[in-house]
Amino acid sequence: MSSVFSLAIKVSPYPIEPHAARTRAYGPDPSNVPSTQKDERPMPLLPRTTTGPERLMLEHMLDRNRQELIDTARGLSEADARRRLVASLTTPIGLIKHAAVAERRWFQRILIGLDESECDGYATPGEGSFVVADDETLADVIAEFERASERSRVIATDFELDDTKTHPLAGDVSLRFIYLLLIEDFARHAGHGDILREQITAAR
Repeated sequence: MSSVFSLAIKVSPYPIEPHAARTRAYGPDPSNVPSTQKDERPMPLLPRTTTGPERLMLEHMLDRNRQELIDTARGLSEADARRRLVASLTTPIGLIKHAAVAERRWFQRILIGLDESECDGYATPGEGSFVVADDETLADVIAEFERASERSRVIATDFELDDTKTHPLAGDVSLRFIYLLLIEDFARHAGHGDILREQITAAR
């Protein structure tokens, strides 16, 4: 597993050309975009940690993807954060709400075996995980996700990567599997969030 993962996260020693990096991530150079459509998010950077023990790399990449997901919505208006652009419940704010549910599901319910009533929030997968209450703000939902993520970090300190628990559908799962799954999940949803934000910005 370590050798496969090290190949997956290997970062080129050559710098990414800034304009090309921004174009791939966010579209054309902002200087060529009308001021009403500019997106002022910072350009994505290469990971700060590119070598080290497997656990350090896993935890760094998970934290990086947590932040990338938050950044897809941070700075949007409340209306834009809730804007429905696809048939599903996927919205910028809903993606972050869903990520908080995933944290609870895998770390609180699966890893330490809490009942849902004992979790610090909603912890059931499915469409309900994207639902945001009318009185919740984007800042509220980001803070909720950050709290859930911090609790996950604390829980994980009591486990080794090879420690296993039983998932009701998947069977035995290790902490390593949970890290890899959430790295994948949050990276995918950050991509969803980027596309939604580009659509929202272009429509202004």
